[in-house]
Amino acid sequence: MSHDDNKIAEPLTDLPIKTADTGFYSGFSVDVTVTAKLAVGGLVIWAVAFPEQAGAVLSGFNSFILSNFASWYIYVMALFVLVCIGLAIWPAAGRLKIGLEDDVPEFSNFSWFSMMFGAGIGVGMLTWAVAEPVYHFKNNPDVLQGLATGAGADNVLNAYKWSYLHWGFSAWASYAIAGLGLGYFAYRRGLPLTIRSSLTPLFGSSLSGWLGHAIDIVAVIATILGVAQTLGFGVEQFVAGMARIGVGGWLLNDEGTASSVGIIFAIVVIMGASTLSALSGVGKGIKWLSNLNMVLSIFLLSFFLIFGSTFFGLHALFVGVWEYLLALPGMLFTVFRGDGTGGVADSLEGWQGGWSVFYWAWWVAFAPFVGLFLARISRGRTIREFVLGAVIVPAIMCFVWFSFAGGTAIDLELNGGAKDVIFSASDGDKIFAMTGFMLGELLGWMMAIVIVVLLMTYLVTSADSAVLIVNTINAAGDEGPKARPHIIFWGVALGLVVAALLLVGGLKAIQTAMVIGALPFSLVMVLMCIALIKAIWRDSIRSSHGVQSTFAEAEEAN
Repeated sequence: MSHDDNKIAEPLTDLPIKTADTGFYSGFSVDVTVTAKLAVGGLVIWAVAFPEQAGAVLSGFNSFILSNFASWYIYVMALFVLVCIGLAIWPAAGRLKIGLEDDVPEFSNFSWFSMMFGAGIGVGMLTWAVAEPVYHFKNNPDVLQGLATGAGADNVLNAYKWSYLHWGFSAWASYAIAGLGLGYFAYRRGLPLTIRSSLTPLFGSSLSGWLGHAIDIVAVIATILGVAQTLGFGVEQFVAGMARIGVGGWLLNDEGTASSVGIIFAIVVIMGASTLSALSGVGKGIKWLSNLNMVLSIFLLSFFLIFGSTFFGLHALFVGVWEYLLALPGMLFTVFRGDGTGGVADSLEGWQGGWSVFYWAWWVAFAPFVGLFLARISRGRTIREFVLGAVIVPAIMCFVWFSFAGGTAIDLELNGGAKDVIFSASDGDKIFAMTGFMLGELLGWMMAIVIVVLLMTYLVTSADSAVLIVNTINAAGDEGPKARPHIIFWGVALGLVVAALLLVGGLKAIQTAMVIGALPFSLVMVLMCIALIKAIWRDSIRSSHGVQSTFAEAEEAN
């Protein structure tokens, strides 16, 4: 080895994280687990004990973030897309494996794509695949700027362009960054499968201490609030579905949305089933539910493909995606700024805060959850393969759902005589209103049952996976010690967060808490991008000088 080679440091391949040896927290990092529990528990108690104060404070924080950090969220999401594109086309990065050089993928391409399909077609699809194109069909930045007519035929492709922005490459780029950060350092460096490991090129062994604990705590809180947002939408839709099939009329209030009793009932059912599933482990409950989920998803999508507005949907898919790709650079970097006059500029700023900024925060909050899942199923694949598979395939599935489910709703209102039956329904009820209009009373009732069962599988798999992933982070990246009391605690805590925030201020309160909780984790993800680029750059230099860059080589050297 030459004198110059001695200057090239070997990578960190050991990051000890202190965990308890005995007692209730055996196998868990007490600092991370207890602090996260206190933070989440404190939020629940505060929201229940002082609902008005909690609502006011959360609302104030939300206004502050939207005023001061909207551009941060916009540019951060653009950064994730650019980093993913860069890593895929950078030769030194693209051919590196998430794992050791002789690792082979654990899953076939079909199974890998199927699992990403399952991750991509989450509970949000059942609400937003219909509701979001419908909303943007009536109002979007093009309408606000006078470039298109609200609810007019000239606005159909704009509705899809903006829907695809929120559910397309941007969302999946954020998940891919988290997945790469976790997978690269866990499977190449042999570091713990937890968030702090992804920042070792920047902070080194100091992440064993309080700094690493803080990063993992932020990730746990972001995950709980991100999943709470998903469950909040799911609760509203579950109650709407129960009312549609005739067993939940008493769960609704006078406005036709979930009542307090309805919220509590839905959460007890969903979180009870989720906790039981999580206790049974990945091999039993989660696997069985995922299979049922896949079958029902394919059935429902096939229904829209065959019996929905097929040609309208195909046009929305192919032409809409083309419009989206052409407009993407502008949409990614444009920050709308109000001028305080109550005019178009303020309307655009309000629209972006309520839609794009909200979504970017939601995807950031969901990134530890989906990213850890993507890392676990992608070991042995190259970075290029991972980026192309994890960003493009799930985004395309989202585009297909939006174009055929939402396209059918728009076409029925424009050309099919629906007469506002779909548009006037609440967001969660739109898919039930549409299938009921298409099929008539009896078949519509049967389809409502199918959708409620599918919704239930989505909610349960999202919640139980979140509980297991939170425990993995709390256990210093160890997937082993999943003690029953901790699974039950996080299952109950997640249910209480959703219930408390829904009762305090409805979905708006959950949205607000999630936007706040995601902010610190968005900084962690920016640091992840920098750490990944630095690690890959350094590894390419190491490999050209014959210096070890993986934990296996380090073990051989010792």
